[in-house]
Amino acid sequence: MDGHTADKPAVTDDHPVVIVGGDAAGMSAASKLKRERPDREVIVFEKGDWVSYGACGLPYYIKGEVESLSDLVSIPPEKFRSERGIDLRTNHEVVEIDTESREVTVERHEEPDNESGTETITQPYGTLLIATGARAVEPPFDGMELDGVFTLHEMDAAKEIREYLGLETGGDSEAAVNARSVAIVGGGYVGIEMAEAFAAHGLEVHLYEMLPHVLQPFGEETAEVVENHLDEQGIDLHLETAVEGFLSASETDTVETAETDDKSVAAIEAGGQRMPVDMVLVGVGVVPNVEIAETAGIETGSTGAIATDEYGETNVEGVYAAGDCAEARHVVTDEPDHVPLALTANRAGRAIGSTLAGEPTPVGPIAGTAVLKAFDLEVARTGVIDPERARSNGFDPVSVTISAPTRAHYYPGGVELQVTLVADAASNRVLGASIVGEEGAAKRIDTVATALSAELTVPELEKLDLSYAPPFSPVWDPVLTAAKVLNGKLEPSGG
Repeated sequence: MDGHTADKPAVTDDHPVVIVGGDAAGMSAASKLKRERPDREVIVFEKGDWVSYGACGLPYYIKGEVESLSDLVSIPPEKFRSERGIDLRTNHEVVEIDTESREVTVERHEEPDNESGTETITQPYGTLLIATGARAVEPPFDGMELDGVFTLHEMDAAKEIREYLGLETGGDSEAAVNARSVAIVGGGYVGIEMAEAFAAHGLEVHLYEMLPHVLQPFGEETAEVVENHLDEQGIDLHLETAVEGFLSASETDTVETAETDDKSVAAIEAGGQRMPVDMVLVGVGVVPNVEIAETAGIETGSTGAIATDEYGETNVEGVYAAGDCAEARHVVTDEPDHVPLALTANRAGRAIGSTLAGEPTPVGPIAGTAVLKAFDLEVARTGVIDPERARSNGFDPVSVTISAPTRAHYYPGGVELQVTLVADAASNRVLGASIVGEEGAAKRIDTVATALSAELTVPELEKLDLSYAPPFSPVWDPVLTAAKVLNGKLEPSGG
């Protein structure tokens, strides 16, 4: 990154630390800073009502396993204000950043004494943290505006989906639809988790993915296991099928749906065919919210997210970025990456809070470690699995895929666990892994994630002293078995 501009005013305590965004990164930074420096004034502007919530739990709220949206809130807004001394202002949207004068322009919404409903204020800052997060991608499909077409990344969107299905107590009964079928566009995290949620409510689920496999970052071997399981669960998979758009009732005379008004979705058009559906969920990924930063001259990187240094500072002195709007360094490739996950956001926010309190703390690298539940399967990944990506970063990837039991053969309840392990042929360094099975994948992936951070080789991974007891693992844990097999492939005469 370029050096900071010399004529900027020095970072000073004369003005408050201002944080744009009140979710994981923003509130972690504010909390850590106030804990270390109670004297510092910290103002957090959040454009919505919700702060510090777990968006990862939204599919389980829609499914009904989480009773209410408020259960997903880690810390209520008032607790930040009264117990942590943070000046948290909800329904305050930062609409402009002026890095020359060190000011932000804020629109305050929903003020009952203001006839226009909006009041504009200007707030000086000494240091600024941009934690604006990301938003669901809305592709330019025809019919995106139809009732019954949803994306899912925000709390209110989850509530709207439940209301549409007539599941939300106290919801708008007129909005409820007797939905019988749903189309999910996208076979990523949201698509897979929502397939389970919709199926739990008895909907016929059609899942569309334009790529050859679902869960592309998890690798082909793992994806095939998931696809077979989805098929067993009655999910209608449409792979390598591009979606063209969505149709209302008047646009097709070949469908029967729960709703017939012209404002509601009645069919999906994909792969040259029409399928009648009563609702649609578009889950094709997220895009970082960087527009306000770019307008202010704050640089974005190759991933499209805000570029930062090892401490989370941008190209503008005194302006930091963290969370789903910011890049991070990948531990394997040592290149900027954008993997919007909860721990990444919380960890970066906490580190920046420490830095602003006077203790410079790197935000740390990421490995893209992730896990999801696909009906009865645990599906996990970490590091670099895709061979083309490995080659483009100078590695010579070699991989193995093995199956091994999750428990000792004589102990009841064990199942087969599939492990794909990838390494560099030149250095024997572990590059990544993908694990799938009905038990044991979620935490075993952490062993490989640790190996990546330590830059372990496959022989070193094979020699780890992992725990063993018959109810939990065979003597050779599946990760160790995969390392043993891969080590033999790397060094045929050894192992």
